[in-house]
Amino acid sequence: MNGVYTNSTQTQSEARPNQTKHRIGIFGGTFNPPHIGQLVLAEAVGKQLGLEKVFWMPNAQPIDGTHASAISPSNRVQLVKTAIVGNPFFDVELIEVRNGGKSYTYQTMRELVEMHPENDYYFIIGGEKVEKLPTWDHIDEFSHLVTFAVGVHGDQKKQSDYPMLWYDVPDIRITSSEIRTKIRMKQSINYLVPEREALFMAEYNLYRGLYD
Repeated sequence: MNGVYTNSTQTQSEARPNQTKHRIGIFGGTFNPPHIGQLVLAEAVGKQLGLEKVFWMPNAQPIDGTHASAISPSNRVQLVKTAIVGNPFFDVELIEVRNGGKSYTYQTMRELVEMHPENDYYFIIGGEKVEKLPTWDHIDEFSHLVTFAVGVHGDQKKQSDYPMLWYDVPDIRITSSEIRTKIRMKQSINYLVPEREALFMAEYNLYRGLYD
């Protein structure tokens, strides 16, 4: 089933007729902080898709109520840059941070598509987010604006009301919330984030004393 649309009669070639376009991945999120599970997900899905590059897109202010625990966008951007350094397959897209305010992904992607008609965009998400897609802003239009590429593991279902490409990824169950809690409690986060990222958080005292 990997790389195959489900619940849609539209094939990938029909959805993306211009094969000369650049195949670009977008991996959006709060990244509060980014962790190994997200690195593996973005790499595994992007490589299986044969993308030229995956851009990590930190939001300015999430709209789902998680912003109370989010550190500043500039710090989260630096954490992403620190996490992906040395991997030429990854880069950072700063459009939502530059725009500021609440980040509505559909509006952002529509802007990117208009700015870069030379690109075909593949929006990478984890399998746990699929069931939440109906709550996303303008999801019907969004699902036709980009191609959703979903990384699934374990018993996660490959099923959606929207056209999706499905890819198996390693089952790494780490959450940003878990990492924030460990930092707050002065517990080790070794192997949950890249070492250089952990050093950066320690140097700038990020997440110490922060309550979810």
